[in-house]
Amino acid sequence: MPKLRRFLTISILTLACSYLLLVGAACTFQRSLLYFPDGAVVQPNPAGPPIRVEHLTTSDGQHLIAWWLPPAAGKPVLLFFGGNGDSLIGDSDRFAHAAQVGAGMLAVAYEGYSGSTGAPTEAGLHRDGEAGYAWVAARYPTSQIVIEGFSLGTGVAVRVAAAHPARALILEAPYTSTAEVGAERMPFLPVQWLMWDRFASRDFIAKVHMPLLIVHGDADETIPFHFGRELFALANEPKTFVTIPGGHHNDLTEHGFYDHVWPFLGGSLPPGSGGH
Repeated sequence: MPKLRRFLTISILTLACSYLLLVGAACTFQRSLLYFPDGAVVQPNPAGPPIRVEHLTTSDGQHLIAWWLPPAAGKPVLLFFGGNGDSLIGDSDRFAHAAQVGAGMLAVAYEGYSGSTGAPTEAGLHRDGEAGYAWVAARYPTSQIVIEGFSLGTGVAVRVAAAHPARALILEAPYTSTAEVGAERMPFLPVQWLMWDRFASRDFIAKVHMPLLIVHGDADETIPFHFGRELFALANEPKTFVTIPGGHHNDLTEHGFYDHVWPFLGGSLPPGSGGH
């Protein structure tokens, strides 16, 4: 029996130490698990829409790269915040959709992404969002500005919309908080206690007072569908929820995402511009 007790004690201590090492590693490297920046600077395709490269400065002095597509007269201006693995070149198809209907679009490269200085953190991304809004609001009336976010960028978009007026807020595959998504995907880790960058949209969505559109794929494997529904339930009217049957996380534009955006904004939709 003493040998058995010793064996069990050693086994339990070994498992406990292994688990603590796992938790420590996850905590230490958590931002590398949340952000996937591509720092390469890439120029817009000259054969595509007439996109200009703009340079923005955040309140703490970081220099951001942004791509800017001017709108046709009276058309909406999309202020777009991308996902954790997005790059400006990766958003080229979104610019193409906007150009087809004459909408403008400013896509902001977060700190550490696509040539922007710094490294991504939640506080930094919120400053990036503020810089993007200030740039657009200095040039266009708020009645033209549409705040749009995809995936991680929905947390940035919600915070901007909670603090500033705009024509509408559009969220593609959103969440209630990144900590809640992380806790569901990694139930074996105390994510809710350890996560630094929480992007708690659930705490800010009630402060948004503008028309809201949420679009989510019911087969989303990255941010499960129920998170979008839960955030929608917390939001003020007027609000619209669109389910994309069979839509995953990264293919909603291919499943006609913009077919829902333009009618929501009250604009005309040229045939085929939604991405089918």
